[in-house]
Amino acid sequence: MRWTALYVRSRHLAVSLAAVVLCALALPPLLGNNWSTFFATITLGGAVAVAGVGLSGQDIDLDRTASFRWPPRRLAHLLLIGAVAGGVMLAAQGLAELPMQAGWIFRNAAGLLGLTGLAATLFGGQFGWTMPLGWAMTAVFIPRAASQVYDVVAWPMATADSAPAWWTAGLLFVAGTAAYTLAGARR
Repeated sequence: MRWTALYVRSRHLAVSLAAVVLCALALPPLLGNNWSTFFATITLGGAVAVAGVGLSGQDIDLDRTASFRWPPRRLAHLLLIGAVAGGVMLAAQGLAELPMQAGWIFRNAAGLLGLTGLAATLFGGQFGWTMPLGWAMTAVFIPRAASQVYDVVAWPMATADSAPAWWTAGLLFVAGTAAYTLAGARR
């Protein structure tokens, strides 16, 4: 069996893909007029979080003894999660009555992806879901304010043209992607 097939099976990619599609395609039409930034943030956070569970295999020691370099594969896996979650969310906007802007989806997918990488590096792949879903859930309950502090702390809820939200998401993306690519998931 080829390593790609083994990798896909050990990381539960088929189940993760189904869960991402279910999160992003089922909720917008079900919510109809109620579709808003609130639900879009939770949906995208859930989609990225569900896929983040597969960022480590069942045996970390076995992964670390492989004869090939892991960093490119880790980076590809992480970027694939963001591309699929963001792409499915973009596709689902055709089903929503109040679609989110493409820039908003891109920014949030990148920031949440960075949080997934950080969580996998700090807590282990099985807990890769904790930081993206936790931050998304926290952001929706922070009282809205017209300030840059709000845009930094609650960046998933900020408008698509908010520079502080872009900077926050970008820094999280770079930090999380670099940490996971270089160090991998925690034991």
